[in-house]
Amino acid sequence: MGRSGNLFPLGELVRVEEQVAEKSIYHKNLMPVTYVTGDVAGSEESPVYAILKLNEAIEQLKLPEGYSLERYVASQPFIADKYAMKWDGEWHITYEVFRDLGVAFAAVLALIYVLVVGWFQSFKTPLTIMAAIPFSLVGILPAHGLMGAFFTATSMIGFIAGAGIVVRNSIILVDFVELRLKQGMPLAEAVIDAGAVRFRPMMLTAAAVVVGAFIILFDPIFQGLAISLMAGEIASLLLSRMTVPVLYYLSGRRKHAPAEAVGNFSESGDSTAENHASAEVEVAN
Repeated sequence: MGRSGNLFPLGELVRVEEQVAEKSIYHKNLMPVTYVTGDVAGSEESPVYAILKLNEAIEQLKLPEGYSLERYVASQPFIADKYAMKWDGEWHITYEVFRDLGVAFAAVLALIYVLVVGWFQSFKTPLTIMAAIPFSLVGILPAHGLMGAFFTATSMIGFIAGAGIVVRNSIILVDFVELRLKQGMPLAEAVIDAGAVRFRPMMLTAAAVVVGAFIILFDPIFQGLAISLMAGEIASLLLSRMTVPVLYYLSGRRKHAPAEAVGNFSESGDSTAENHASAEVEVAN
């Protein structure tokens, strides 16, 4: 546009020539790199399923140099003399999140084991108590499938958080069994009594978790957390009530068998002595 406001054709000011533009050369950490980007959409929104399908296709690739294409996730290639591929973007973040959560979960299990060992003064009892933790997966995984939800990082957080509640329910059962043993009850009757008496507080705890997690059940971000808490607690409630007492019985029956045998022997001895005494009285009469 001129000073007077008149419009001029662009062809009078510039000369248009078609040429091949030079490609941009990208580097990352001083290494040459070529970026290939893509978005995941449709029914499978999680990058995990897309990565698994792409890995199958990449394994079938045959490079002219004769070597296979190496793939990296958390690290980068050390040398640039061969072609290599690194998964980045959302998949890299997902991988790091699940890796860090797995390490944190292992640390939590170790801490729980140490605390339970200090309380019960036994190295075998904590294993019986912590055996109920995987039972929550029996409810978590099918619940995700029924709800049509993916197992996300929030689902993993819900599984870790629910592990503490599962351990608490197992401690209630084992502590009640040991209380009955100190009162002189046989081991078999103690484990049965624990499963019957302590079921109500366990059910109330699971109900509180279900009601509290229901608020975020339909949240697009924290839905996995709610599903893991609700389904995990229901499954562990039904399974740990039976399995934890049974495991405690199997692990402690050898320890308590001599005591019960001695008790039965003393009772039979007392009855025999009473029979001899009654016989002597009859003879005297």
